[in-house]
Amino acid sequence: MSRIFATSFASVYPHYVTKVERKGRTKAELDEVIEWLTGFDDAALGRHLAGGTTIEDFFADAALNPLASHITGVVCGVRVEDVEDPLMRKIRYLDKLVDELARGKAMDKVLRT
Repeated sequence: MSRIFATSFASVYPHYVTKVERKGRTKAELDEVIEWLTGFDDAALGRHLAGGTTIEDFFADAALNPLASHITGVVCGVRVEDVEDPLMRKIRYLDKLVDELARGKAMDKVLRT
């Protein structure tokens, strides 16, 4: 089991916020991306952040967007679509979306619409 699985989502979330804000995007846009991927609304996302939910439990509670399988590309030198562990693939999906957001990709492209 990867160490990241037991890490709280609340401890990773500020790094995502910093990354997108440093590139001129907003926390609201980040939340929109997370909500698109996981199906959580603002209240549910807030509960997970406040409750210290582990990343494993965070994704276990998520209703992954059916278009998530269209997320492809490389994150940290690893091709997302080739990740075999289902939980790690979900984590990489989120990483890829955050990367695309931070790189200035249009929101409709990030959300695969």
